[in-house]
Amino acid sequence: MHVVFLDRATLAPQTQLRTLPFEHTLDTFERTADAEVAERIRHADIVVTNKARITAEALAEAPRVRMIAVAATGTDHVDLHACAARGIVVSNVRDYAGNTVPEHTFALIFALRRSLLAYRDAVRAGRWLESGQFCFFDFPIRNLAGSTIGIIGNGALGGAVAHMAQALGLRVLYAARASHNDTPAGYVPLATLLAQSDIVSLHCPLNAQTRNLIDAQAFAQMQRRPLLINTSRGGLVDETALVDALRSGAISGAGFDVATEEPMPADHPFQAILDHPAFILTPHVAWASDEAMQALADQLVENIAAFQAGEPRNGVMPRQGETMQAD
Repeated sequence: MHVVFLDRATLAPQTQLRTLPFEHTLDTFERTADAEVAERIRHADIVVTNKARITAEALAEAPRVRMIAVAATGTDHVDLHACAARGIVVSNVRDYAGNTVPEHTFALIFALRRSLLAYRDAVRAGRWLESGQFCFFDFPIRNLAGSTIGIIGNGALGGAVAHMAQALGLRVLYAARASHNDTPAGYVPLATLLAQSDIVSLHCPLNAQTRNLIDAQAFAQMQRRPLLINTSRGGLVDETALVDALRSGAISGAGFDVATEEPMPADHPFQAILDHPAFILTPHVAWASDEAMQALADQLVENIAAFQAGEPRNGVMPRQGETMQAD
């Protein structure tokens, strides 16, 4: 059994990958460009990828591939339809980030609601000395207790964020799915959530229905000038519209851990607001606590071992109308 890991560098060096419990050969690449995928998986039986794209064209040149083991939860970089047509098992890693992503979400929220980075930068620039007194009030400071957080995405991560929010005294709203006729208490139409929330936090997958879910029209519905937090996927937000909303004051701040292009290129819209005191961008590391990354690596090995034992787990199948995403 020949195993190829296309992008080992997407896991931190200190993350330990257990040896697979069956006879195999292993090729490990730190990074793999799109143009290199086909050649590197040509003789593979099992392909491990975090973000390296697995296209139908690459699979067509790799007749031995029987499994794609995704070292993440998201699978939009894998052509699931091509895999299903070939009978290739696609497995992903689940529920490993139940602490780290919610904690990162609230780190962004706390930093923005209390203007922590803006005050730090002002102190560095000498503003405290200039103020002539024991404190100064150049940037807003707001409590969380009594505010409303609107959560888009009601999976494990959205639920964990809601649990933390309730412990801090926030009112929680969930966005109801438009296709559901009966919605539980706390679930409201998206337009209502946008209008009533002081914080909007995204925890939904990226697909054809959610791409650019937060666009100029959505920003116009945000009556309370909320914070917008995105620790999910970059494509959920129209990034040019976000820049406009932040500059115009339609929102009071934004904390993002993701972008549509990663790493972010020099001409990305976010480059224009990196120095904005109410904007924080982290480099897709909300998932990457030491504990979470090790749990991911352990589950990745378990998924591959289960497949080899004839008991595949965490299988992912394409949904009707869903296509491979470009980002």
